[in-house]
Amino acid sequence: MTDNKELSEDAITSEEINATILPGHSGEKPLANQKDRNAFTELMSSPQKPKVKPTPKATSHRLIPTLPPNAPFTGRNGLGAYMASPAKFPAVIYHNEEFVAIYDGFPKSSIHVLLLPLNPEKTLLHPFKAFEDPQFLASVKTEVKKLKALVASELRRLYGKHSASEQARIQAMEASPPAEVLPPGRDWEIEVLTGIHSGPSMNHLHIHVLSVDRHSSCMKHKKHYNSFATPFLIDVEDFPLGPDDVRRHPGGQGYLKSDLVCWRCRQNFKTNFASLKQHLAQEYEEWKRE
Repeated sequence: MTDNKELSEDAITSEEINATILPGHSGEKPLANQKDRNAFTELMSSPQKPKVKPTPKATSHRLIPTLPPNAPFTGRNGLGAYMASPAKFPAVIYHNEEFVAIYDGFPKSSIHVLLLPLNPEKTLLHPFKAFEDPQFLASVKTEVKKLKALVASELRRLYGKHSASEQARIQAMEASPPAEVLPPGRDWEIEVLTGIHSGPSMNHLHIHVLSVDRHSSCMKHKKHYNSFATPFLIDVEDFPLGPDDVRRHPGGQGYLKSDLVCWRCRQNFKTNFASLKQHLAQEYEEWKRE
């Protein structure tokens, strides 16, 4: 990978690649689009601090380069900063001895977070390689489920009052006396996507956890959208992949170059991203009210 140009199967821009710099390095700037601490942050915070071991050189894999010792956390190595010093970044949601969860600095949905495994033997591997270890894969799946549930809880907090499926539950909660058994309300977990990109743009292993709406000012071009609306995004639950799984070869499948198709109504916008963007804003409002 190179930091100075966009690759054919690269889903992010140079601005996004160069957005994070470890505090203390020249050119320091805050994480782009950083959010203030809110109820979501407080809910997901943990008082524990991770015991992070120095990151060794990565096992070789053709898609992820081996980093030299003490490589700066800039460009495609930017996620390493949050792993090395999670307490320094307000963008960190929680961290423990095995994982760090952060807000994505350039979210592609109304809620978009990343899970960063801290295992030094896996963190610089391509996910296809890292997930060949069944024990490691199981630990990732468990943590993804935890983070997915927390994102779903935040979706309910943000959008529950707008959702028709939540009204019976809200009325039961507000009744006097409150109902002993609450209606289940809307299943917000089905509104959350999880997965890895088959062609990762950042060097450190990371798993995306995001709401399905794809409604964000950071959704700026076709590759942005298709990286989260095609099989370029592979659900962690689909691993381990079979050796002949076509998703192992994203360039050959042309996922990022495919037509722009609305995630909700399946309308095909071909290559007209501007029209899709307007449509996604409308779908977002309708989706909230379901």
